[in-house]
Amino acid sequence: MSALRTIVAYSGIVLVLGVGYGTWSIISPAESRRRDLLRDLPEADPATMEESRRRTALVMQVLKEASETSENIARSRIGRRKLA
Repeated sequence: MSALRTIVAYSGIVLVLGVGYGTWSIISPAESRRRDLLRDLPEADPATMEESRRRTALVMQVLKEASETSENIARSRIGRRKLA
């Protein structure tokens, strides 16, 4: 009886995995659609990619400047707004 229960349990696991794989293969896009999606990404355009790099560099520069100062910039700006 224990062997039959083990076989049924393993069969159930294999069935669930098979249904999951089948669902994944139905839902996932075809190779041609995948290539179209990758081609249409904003990073595919060199100008957009350069703009993104420039923006990231500016953000990193601001973060570096903020980390080098000992005052709390956010708190001082909020305080000024409340007083004004």
